[in-house]
Amino acid sequence: MKKIMKLQLLCGIFLLLFFVASAQTDTAGYFSSFDKVKIFYQVKGDGDPIVLLHGFTGTGSGWKKNPLFDSLLANGFKVVLIDLRGNGNSERPSSAESYANDAEAKDVIGLVKFLGIRKYSALGYSRGSIILARVMVLDKNCKRAVMGGMGADFTNPLWPRRIGFYNALMNDTISGYESFRKYIASQKLDPLTLAYQQKEQPSTSKEELSKIKIPVMIICGDIDEDNGKAAELQQLIPNSKFVKVPGNHNSAGNTPVFANQVLNFFRREKR
Repeated sequence: MKKIMKLQLLCGIFLLLFFVASAQTDTAGYFSSFDKVKIFYQVKGDGDPIVLLHGFTGTGSGWKKNPLFDSLLANGFKVVLIDLRGNGNSERPSSAESYANDAEAKDVIGLVKFLGIRKYSALGYSRGSIILARVMVLDKNCKRAVMGGMGADFTNPLWPRRIGFYNALMNDTISGYESFRKYIASQKLDPLTLAYQQKEQPSTSKEELSKIKIPVMIICGDIDEDNGKAAELQQLIPNSKFVKVPGNHNSAGNTPVFANQVLNFFRREKR
């Protein structure tokens, strides 16, 4: 009799765990942004929501290969992934104007509202951090943020790196970008769409950054200065901290060390 009761108890626990796991949010779909552009998103997990913003030529699904994705889910966070316009499964508007005037930041803010999320956290890596800066400026519902792989250079509206990529995408005879163009071709990406993204890529002024009051972590690889010095960016945002992790621009954000630092920041600031 005791064995039967024990077996029933174990079966009950198993079924409870099954239903809890099944109840966990796991959705994907499209929402129509402010200008009717269709934006693809994915949501997994329950709890405090964190929006992850990918870098240049990336997609939201790319985060699933990152240790951070599973770490956030395992620690009770809801993870929101978005394919920024012109990337992944989202629509690719065929005019530069469609990427202007904070269009990508408005997509992020619109998605959060569409999902019925009031307060949220966000993390951007590389170009995702540039878009995140605009989100922090425009949306008071963003309560904490992590900017990865980014220095202070994007504050310059005439940033040579941005202009260089734009010119290289518009003219394939410009030297010095051969490996970049080879990568674009290997991934079957549209150079013109990427050029539009670079042409209209926003800059956030030092004055705007100085008015950000939410907790922010700047995290960067110890040999990554692709986008300027991360320590200088930290100096521009009042309530921010700078964390250095091992790696270069392409590797630092994909490590368990990066994931642990980000997780600790979000858990600490959640209290």
